[in-house]
Amino acid sequence: MNRFVAAPLRGGRGVVFAIAFLLAGCPRPAPAPTLDGQWPAAAGDYDTVSETWTRSGKLRRDYQLVAEVHATIKSPAWRAAWIERRARQARLGTASRAELEAAQRADDAEAWEVVVILTTWDRRENDLDRGARSVWRLVMVDAAGNEIAPIEVKRDRRPEYVVRSEFPRHGDFSRAYIAKFPRDAQLLGPGVGEVALRLSSPRGGIELTWHGAP
Repeated sequence: MNRFVAAPLRGGRGVVFAIAFLLAGCPRPAPAPTLDGQWPAAAGDYDTVSETWTRSGKLRRDYQLVAEVHATIKSPAWRAAWIERRARQARLGTASRAELEAAQRADDAEAWEVVVILTTWDRRENDLDRGARSVWRLVMVDAAGNEIAPIEVKRDRRPEYVVRSEFPRHGDFSRAYIAKFPRDAQLLGPGVGEVALRLSSPRGGIELTWHGAP
């Protein structure tokens, strides 16, 4: 059996090295988003914004991985960054870019959308799009603790490489879903301090939480 034996460190450089080593083993906390639900004055970098609005978690039972989930809230800030990315990639002109933004604003006004990337140990349990017949129960939880059921959950049927380009955590054994929640639910908005996504089944549950920036 391998053993780690701690030896005394001498001198300031040794202490600094020890601290750096310990910090390197600690995962960096996810950036805190602004949960006011407002469109930004300027779009941010897509990768940075997407990371800010993504949370991840794993469910284990009896030492076995049951499920892994990554969820991205398609907030106005996320949509603004996506618009800029798409316009740049497709080299859209002014009119085409305006149409793209109008479509995104309309989608945002219709429902809150969350992209869920789900991997399950048993492929038969990767069935979020089956609604009430799914193995999983998916809800959002507002700051007051109210559970909000989705209006619909559907598979993202776009080519795998397209989905993966937007959501790099989408792997070979995962499925991508788009969950829509009622727009009148107070998931984002002025004064909102946190929001969560809760995914549960008879095997257990996962809760992902977005804490708002102070």
